[in-house]
Amino acid sequence: MLRTRWGGWAAAITITLATIALVNGDIDDAAFRHWWSGHALTTDTVSGVLVVLITVLVVDQVVRGRQLKDRARAVSAQAAIMLSQASRSCRAVSEALDGSGDRGAAADEFRTYMMMLLVSAPVLIDARAPRAFLEQAQRLGGEMAIALTAARKPDKPAPSHHRLDEAIAQLRKAAAPLLAQLSPAERAAAAGEDVRG
Repeated sequence: MLRTRWGGWAAAITITLATIALVNGDIDDAAFRHWWSGHALTTDTVSGVLVVLITVLVVDQVVRGRQLKDRARAVSAQAAIMLSQASRSCRAVSEALDGSGDRGAAADEFRTYMMMLLVSAPVLIDARAPRAFLEQAQRLGGEMAIALTAARKPDKPAPSHHRLDEAIAQLRKAAAPLLAQLSPAERAAAAGEDVRG
């Protein structure tokens, strides 16, 4: 199965164009037609392979497109849930850095976030936008780990929140195209907010 959707369509179109060229050659060129008539097994094999390739490539692309469309809302909901946990974790880690929060609670929030990231990775890796979100989520996890390590050293001055703030901002930016597929109520539900009127 081809890895990218456009690569699959390009292969299907290429095979289709090659088939059309062979058909045109058969219609327009007497020498070409005579050669193919004299080689029946070759003709049958080539035509059978071309038909199978066209069918498999087109069906593969249609099925893959439907699967991605069907999964899009589930992936978007997963991203919304992860973004909500990322915000909670970042807030807890920032408070631990400032000394105003509990470092143990921040470590628990961080562990929860990393577990969610681990579980979500297979779901998010298939398409471009979810994969970009996953990459930013991993970057944020790294920044939180660095910040928590710095929070363990009370004798040193608290590090800047700039890198952590930048990482969560980039995660929100990467999440925007995914969250756009959800209604406001679905986004609120994924974030764990009360959506009752």
